[in-house]
Parts: sequence; structure tokens; C-alpha cells
Amino acid sequence: MRDRPGVLWLIAAALTALVHPFVPDSTWLMVHMVALGAITHSIMVWSSHFATTLLKHRPDIDVRATHNRRLVLLHLGIIAVLVGVPTAWWWLTLVGATAVGAAVVWHAWQLARRLRGALPGRFRVVVHHYLASAAFLPVGATLGVLLARGQTDEVHARLLLAHSLVNLLGWVGITVTGTLITLWPTILRARMDDASERRARQALPGLVLGLALACTGAVAGWRWLLLAGVTGYLAALLWSARSLVAPTRQKPPRHFASWSVLAGAVWFLVGIGMVGWRVATADDFAAMASGYGRVAAVLVVGFGLQVLTGALSHLVPSVIGGGPRVVRVGIEGFDRLGMTRIVIINVPLALSLLPVPSGTRVVLTTLVLIGLVAFIPIMLTTITQLVAARNEAATATPEERRAGLEHGRAEAARVLDPPFPRTQAMAGVTLVALALATGPALQPALDGGTVSAAPAAAVAPTGETTEVAVTARADMTFNPSRIEVPAGDRLVITLTNEDGSTVHDLYLDEETRTPRLTKGESATLDVGIVGADREGWCTVTGHRRMGMTLTIDVTGAPQDTAGHDAASHDDGHDAPFALNPGATWPEGFEADDASLPPLPDERTHRVTLRVQEVEVEVAPGVTRTRWTFGGTAPGPTLHGRVGDRFVITLVNDGSIGHSIDFHAGSLAPDEPMRTIAPGQRLTYTFTAERAGIWMYHCSTMPMATHIAQGMFGAVVIEPPDLPEVDRSYVVTASEIHAGEEPDGDPAATAFNGRAFQYEADPLTARVDERVRFWVLDAGPDRPVSFHVVGGQFDTVWSEGAYRTGGPDAVGGPAAGSQALGLMPAQGGFVELTFPEAGHYPFVNHVMSDGEKGARGIVRVR
Repeated sequence: MRDRPGVLWLIAAALTALVHPFVPDSTWLMVHMVALGAITHSIMVWSSHFATTLLKHRPDIDVRATHNRRLVLLHLGIIAVLVGVPTAWWWLTLVGATAVGAAVVWHAWQLARRLRGALPGRFRVVVHHYLASAAFLPVGATLGVLLARGQTDEVHARLLLAHSLVNLLGWVGITVTGTLITLWPTILRARMDDASERRARQALPGLVLGLALACTGAVAGWRWLLLAGVTGYLAALLWSARSLVAPTRQKPPRHFASWSVLAGAVWFLVGIGMVGWRVATADDFAAMASGYGRVAAVLVVGFGLQVLTGALSHLVPSVIGGGPRVVRVGIEGFDRLGMTRIVIINVPLALSLLPVPSGTRVVLTTLVLIGLVAFIPIMLTTITQLVAARNEAATATPEERRAGLEHGRAEAARVLDPPFPRTQAMAGVTLVALALATGPALQPALDGGTVSAAPAAAVAPTGETTEVAVTARADMTFNPSRIEVPAGDRLVITLTNEDGSTVHDLYLDEETRTPRLTKGESATLDVGIVGADREGWCTVTGHRRMGMTLTIDVTGAPQDTAGHDAASHDDGHDAPFALNPGATWPEGFEADDASLPPLPDERTHRVTLRVQEVEVEVAPGVTRTRWTFGGTAPGPTLHGRVGDRFVITLVNDGSIGHSIDFHAGSLAPDEPMRTIAPGQRLTYTFTAERAGIWMYHCSTMPMATHIAQGMFGAVVIEPPDLPEVDRSYVVTASEIHAGEEPDGDPAATAFNGRAFQYEADPLTARVDERVRFWVLDAGPDRPVSFHVVGGQFDTVWSEGAYRTGGPDAVGGPAAGSQALGLMPAQGGFVELTFPEAGHYPFVNHVMSDGEKGARGIVRVR
């Protein structure tokens, strides 16, 4: 229970890192597997160990069995949180966070019992640090539960800042600060600073007060208080850290344990500085939280993981015991490739925070991962060696012990005070250099293309190079959008993406293109010797059509020199298609469920919609990559009443920028409908004030492209006093175009995203049952005339009013309707009963569209 759970969490985080492109919320999971799993477990274990070591108390206080029960409760809570948040099961998140908080409160209560029952002694202030840090963890857990509940963007940003500060600076930071008072000199085998205990007592109130002010400022939205709290915390931390300087001067770090802890302490200061800079310079709280992953990487990986691995490298040999010789076996074991690991963790981590190309960042972070993961097998093999050495020492004869003691004295100087491992350091530097060199070469493979110089045009090279800096902007333009280059010059373009909402790239031809870049990333494109005019563009679907092109004008070129073909480029997207008239869905095919979801009792609906790019068979034998809300196109149907409140969390797990627009709400679109970049999220809150079947869709430009790619869905808000019916179906009509963008007539049409699906797997009803069809035209361009062959609608409700049937309709009970006509983004419902058993087709009676897939069957029994 002391070692294995922490190691298992580290292994789980490493495995998640390896498969992170295929795991939703992978970054969140990795952070919490490390911080909430491995680090929290280690704090619970080792703070108890230090309290026992420092305090002289009765041995029956907090026995091992009780300690283990706390750890079991802790890990059950952690598992519940790690399942509850990604699945949006808020109740499970609440249960898990409560269990984690209860385990930590139980832990703090046992520490307080030890403190009360102990004899007077030095360094009780260390245990005071543990009690103070434990007081912050339940606060952080509560903030995490509120985050999982779904909030507006502004509130989400405030809670995120408070949650991370309380947990990382409070629960982890104050624990580490208190522990290093005694642990750091012990690791160095140096004399402790005489003033360390006094400084720790003086600093602890500043740490607690500063963090409390920072948390209050974040939650309340008071920037000045948040900044003052972070500054006060940093000042108190530096005051306490003064006590670590004298031991370091006396005995500089010589082993992996000391190097790792020192590196972690430096990253802790860097992380706090990054937080302070964000708070001081960001436009608002949402901007402070945007891109917060870099701060999390510094505090969790740079600080938390390195302090953890360094501390374990020292503590595990000491606790296993067996005498100085056994401890030296442990030191040698944990020092294997120690400096190499330190270099490949810290140097790439620092470089990855800079605006380097994405390929370089991938290689650098992979190197960091290798350096961190290497600790796991080293730890396991070293523990095996330690146990074997301890067992050997325990069974040795007195003569063997004396010989071992003499040998140990001879080895002590070599093991405890080794020379600086220059070879290991150079190996680490070489690996970093290789990573920097490999990154640009790897970039084409990551982007699915080839980046290389274009073949030289038929002009004489001038020997000159024209270098141009181009930026990709949020208004879907390149700046500059036109470049003049003398014929024969080599052209080198450096593209930087300044658009925080989506990715961009620059494509000239298959041999000359950049990767897709996120905000702040740059890529250099060697176009080669230019001799003719050329055109480039951004290959993200729709961006070229919106004007994101770059023209290269070559001056002084021969008149007969031909430029490269600037034909349309699909960048590996789905090829155009045409329906196969003879194709059918296979036997056993199951259509998407068209039933209207039940109306929930809750009046506040909390929904998480994840943007995902999935392969979908949209017609028999035709597979397309669909951009979806929640993995389906259309997205999930939401069902509510007039007056219900909807809290929607949009998470962009796609590869480009996306947004969402709910027609069911009325509010300013500036913030909730903004485009968010891959990896970001926003919260969209609205109140349904009017009845109808309302469309929701991605509103990122070009909007027609995003809708045509599948980013749409329906919100059904029932009119007051709507009579119950026997069956309710939702039918959303849409178009499927042959190419990546809607251009002219669609190649296929569909009800609920797939052509002809309800012919292969019909809807069902019974004779004389009352059936209601909620119908929405998602478009993006074509009208819909919904008709049931062999049926007549006695009730028609369209865009907020009854046209036939209902309390306000004209014509009386004998009136009827044959079709519900809708333009794009319009909706309504129709009701009918089926007089006899049979198969009743339902179609889009714009027949040229209905014949392309927008039709189905109701099988009536």
C-alpha cells in the first residue's frame, strides 16, 4: 500500500500519454492520474511517515490497518472522479470527490491526534504544514465538483484558477514546502540551517493567507486580490526557501534524488510566476484560463512529478533499511542514467513552452515522457536489489558483516560523493539536440504530407534568398496576402498562426506545404528557386473559399514559364461520391433511433457536447468523415419545456475550430457562440422561453460547410399543455454533398443523417395510435416538404403556431393537411393516426431530393 498504488497511477498516466489521441479528455486524465492519483497517494503515505519520525507519540495512534483503510477510501474516490468527469456523470464525480475529501480529512485528524499526543520537540512546524495543506484539499475538491457541473465561461475560468491554485499550491505546495525543511538537508547529507525552523513558522501564515486571498479573488472575479494573494504566497515561499540555500552551498547536489528535487523546486517558482503573469496581463478571467495547460504542465510535470521521483529515490532506500551498505545499493540504483534523465526532462520541457513548430513540440514532449517513465522500471528493479541486499545482510555471518563494513567504508566515498557525471549530461544534451533536429523532419509525417523545397523553376538562380514572415489571422486572411519575389531568388516563408480559434496551414503543392499550426506556432517553408507566379491557400475545409489565399508574384520571370498547378486540393479528405442506385443497407442493419427522448423532471439540463470527427456510413456503401456533436450527425436531441434552463458544455476534440449556436435561446452571440480551438471548451447557458423544435449548429465560418459536414441537431421545447400521444419521432432533414463543401445540388439527402436508413429499418406504430413527428430542416440549403404517403395530418404545428388542429386552428375538426413545408432552420410537428395495418412511406416531397435518400417507412401493425 505504500509503493504500489502510486506506481500504478504513474503507469496509468504513461499509458494514457501513449494513446492520448484516441482518449477523450486525455490531458485532464493524465494531469489527475499524476496529481490526484500518484502525488496525493504519496502525500498521504509520506506525511504520515515524517510525522511518525519527527513526533514522539504512542505507537497505537494511527496503526497501519487504519492508514490502509484511508488509502482504500482515497483510491476508490479517485477512480470515481476519473470516471465521473469524462462521462459527465456528475453524481459519480460528487461521490468520488466526497470520498477523496473524507480520506484527506481523516488523514488530517490522525495527524492532529499525533501532534496532541507527542512530547515537545523540534520541527513540529512540519506537521503544521501538513495540517494546513490538508485543509485546502476539500476546498479544491468542492471547486472541482462545481467545475464538472458545468458553468458559464467566466465562472468556469474563475473556478479553474481557484481549483488549480488550491490543489497545487495548497495541498501539494505547502506539503512540499514543509517537508523540504528537513528532507533537503538529509538528501544532501548536509547540516541544516539553524534558522530553518524559525523561518518555516514565519512563512506558514503567509502561505495560508496568500493562497486564501488568491482563491477568494479567483472565485469572486477580483483580479487585484488574486494577484495580491499569489504575490504574498510567493514571498512567503521564498522566505522559507532561504533555509535551503545554506545546505546546498555546503554540499551541492550529487545524486538523482537531489537534482530532481532541485529541478522541481525551480519549476515550482516558474509555475507561480507564470500564474502571476497571466493574472496581471490577461484581458479577463477567460483569457487567464485559456491555454492553461502549459501552467498545468509546469506545476504537475516540472514541479510535482520531479519532487515526487526525487523524494522517492531518497526515501525508498532509507525506509527499506538494512544498513549503510544496502542504502548505497539503493543510491546507485536510482542514480542510473540520473543526469541524462534530468536533462531530457527539464531542457525539452522548457523548450516546449516556447513557440516551436508542432512537430518539434511532439518530439520534445516525447523525450520528457521517456525521461519520466524511465523512473518506473528503475524504481522497481532497485527495490528488488534493495530487498535482496537487505536479505543478504540479515543472513551474513559476523565475519562477513565485518568484511562488508570494511568494503562499505571503501565504497562510501565513491557512492556518496561521486564526481559530476559529464558523460550522462552530454548524452542528455545529445538526445535533446537530436530531438530538435528530428522535429522538422517528422512534421510532414505528422501532417500527412511532405515538406520540402519545390523544384527549381526554369530560371537562372540569383544566389539571393527572399525571406518573408506571413501570419494567419482570425479574419481568414494571410498577412501579407501577396508576396513579390525576384525571379531566380530562393523564397523562404515563415508562417505563424495568430488565430486562437482554429488551426491554419499554407499549401502550395504536395511537395511544398506546412503542417497545421495552432495559435503561436510557426513553420518555415522553403519554396525553393521561384520562376513563376504561384498561389497558396489554407487547406482547412472552407478557409480557401473564404479568401485565405496567398499569391506569389515573381518579377522579371520569362513569359513562357508556367507556374505550378493551383487546382483544388482535398488534403486527403473524402473523395467526391455519387449514390449507387443498386446499393442497399445490409441485412440486420439498425437505423438510428428516431424516438423523442423522454421529458426529464429536471428543469435545468446539463449537457456536454464533444466535437468529434468520426467515420460514418451515410448511405449504403458510402463512408464520410463527419464533424459531429457527441459522435453522431445530427447531434443528440435535447428535450425540455418552456422556462427550462440549459447549461451546455462544448468541448472541441476535433482538429479545427468549431462553435455552437442554439436557436432555442435568445442572447448576445459574442461569447457563447465564439469559435474555440482544438482542445478548448466553453459553456453556453440559455433559457428556453418559447416552444418549438429549434435547430442548433456550428456557427463557425463557412457555416454552410460545418452544417453540411454534420454539425447540427434539434432542441424540442414543448408548447404548454401539449397533449400526450402514443409515439413521438424526431426527423431531421439534411443534405450530404459530394465534396468537402456544399456546392450546388447535394449528392444525397437524409433523415437523421443517413440516406434510406428508415427504409431498411422502418419506424413502427399500431393501428389507431396517435403518432407525432417533430420535423426539422437542418439544410444547409434545401427546403423540405414532409409527407406521409397514405396518411393525412389532422394536426400541424409550424414555427410557433397551429395551422391545423389545436386550440387556435381554423377549419374545424374536419380540416387536414398533406405536407409540412419548411425552409432551412425551420421546424414543427405533425400528428396523425394510421387507419389500417401496412407500410406507409414518409418522404421529402421535394421529390428530386426525396429520391436521394430523404425517405423512410412506418410499418403499422
